[in-house]
Amino acid sequence: MLPICDEFIVVVGNSSDGTREAILALNNPKIKIIDTIWDDNLRVGGQILAQQTDIAKRAITGDWGFYIQGDEVIHEKYLPEIKKQMEAHLNNPEIDGLLFKYRHFYGNYDYVGTARKWYRYEIRVVKNHPAIHSYKDAQGFRKNGNKLNVKLIDAEVYHYGWCRPPQNQALKQQSFNRLYDNGVENKEKLDTYTYISNTPLARFEGTHPQVVAEKIKQTNWEFHYEPSQVKISLKDRFILWFESLTGHRLWEYRNYKIV
Repeated sequence: MLPICDEFIVVVGNSSDGTREAILALNNPKIKIIDTIWDDNLRVGGQILAQQTDIAKRAITGDWGFYIQGDEVIHEKYLPEIKKQMEAHLNNPEIDGLLFKYRHFYGNYDYVGTARKWYRYEIRVVKNHPAIHSYKDAQGFRKNGNKLNVKLIDAEVYHYGWCRPPQNQALKQQSFNRLYDNGVENKEKLDTYTYISNTPLARFEGTHPQVVAEKIKQTNWEFHYEPSQVKISLKDRFILWFESLTGHRLWEYRNYKIV
């Protein structure tokens, strides 16, 4: 994202996992760090994520805010189109933000989820308007409590949150769950995470962002997808058939209004 950003605000919590040191090691003058201490009272329902996101948004000085989460990556091939759309809609009062398509990698870097549980779109660029705030657990945004009017653009977010060594995925799940239960540690700790092999997936045929190339080289775990074992109910088969035919997903949750 840095090539099309004037500045990059990173809100870093008080942790000991090397995050701050890794950001400093990037040694880029565009990056500005805001150090924070998380309020445990805001962990219920993931509220802390929205609160931390708003800290970053209040610090930006540009016309737009380009929001990204820690397990998301923007492919460099989309940067020209994203910049083009920001310039085209900067003075359009009908547009509050830009809506991105999503690819959710699962198990390893070769497969993406296709089941209904994987959300298809999310807002990742918003205008720098004081009335726009992060919503609930920071998955979307609101303006004066209302859904944003957005433009769906031809750009994707590559989501790698379910693509890591099983041991690391187990640690990630335990840490993530604490964001929704007021910081209470899970009683049962897993040493490893078992990826589901019978969930609907599709083979990824494209290229990964350059910044992920080194990660892919370091892949040291195996994931076996068994499409013959995938079980889909008759209802879900109809829904998937309807979606493939029309492009419309029945009963889809939309945290935005496409203009």
